[in-house]
Amino acid sequence: MSSPPTTQARVWPAHLTSGFGREGGVRSLPELALTDVGDRALPVRIIVADDHPLVLFALDNLVATLPNVRIVARAQSVAQLFQEAARHEFDLVLMDLYMPGEGREEGHDAIRSFQGEHAGKPVVVLTMENDAAALRSAIELDVEAVLSKRDRIDLIPVAIASAMAHEQYVGPVVRDLLEKASREQRRAHLHQVLSRREFEVFTHYAGGLGVTEIASLLGRSVKTISAQKCAAMKKLALNSDIELYRFAIECGVVQDETS
Repeated sequence: MSSPPTTQARVWPAHLTSGFGREGGVRSLPELALTDVGDRALPVRIIVADDHPLVLFALDNLVATLPNVRIVARAQSVAQLFQEAARHEFDLVLMDLYMPGEGREEGHDAIRSFQGEHAGKPVVVLTMENDAAALRSAIELDVEAVLSKRDRIDLIPVAIASAMAHEQYVGPVVRDLLEKASREQRRAHLHQVLSRREFEVFTHYAGGLGVTEIASLLGRSVKTISAQKCAAMKKLALNSDIELYRFAIECGVVQDETS
């Protein structure tokens, strides 16, 4: 039996994989070589599913610039997506989170069903969703990527490359929404756990003021300020000033000056 022909590994164009470092809130990707997918040579075959014609048009134009990717089918509903997936050989699906079901499941349930019927096929989700809980639920379905339609379109090839490498990718807009929601939850927890005066002391101390300075600012004794600081740390299970500062950054009470 003759061995399968070898093909040269291809890489994503440099302008599509560079410049997405941690400074921008996006996971930095090295130059990623895509070798054969299974026993089949590139390009990566994708199904694009979105009920907005302009989105499909934009994706068509984008993929036309990528030598490593080819659209094999398009769908504008969940039912049509399943039909096209049954009809075509494909490697990855790029789908809107919310499309008309037309007799099939919608939203997160549609993703679950697709994963059940096409196990192992990477799913890249595009969405306009702003609700952090809904976005987190999509990520927890173990999809390969979640991108907001507010993200730059040139992040889609990055998401595809990451998905084919079996690494989860979350776009910067989605990540920012999740981080903002997390900060708001932590800040709400602060107000629930701490008294008003303890919160004042916590905020000023995290902001860089010493106990004596806070006492002078708030017109309280140094002993009182010290006691309120200790009480706040105990309620928050913080064991050091470093932990207090880090927690304050996570809550958005102070800005991280090292970032």
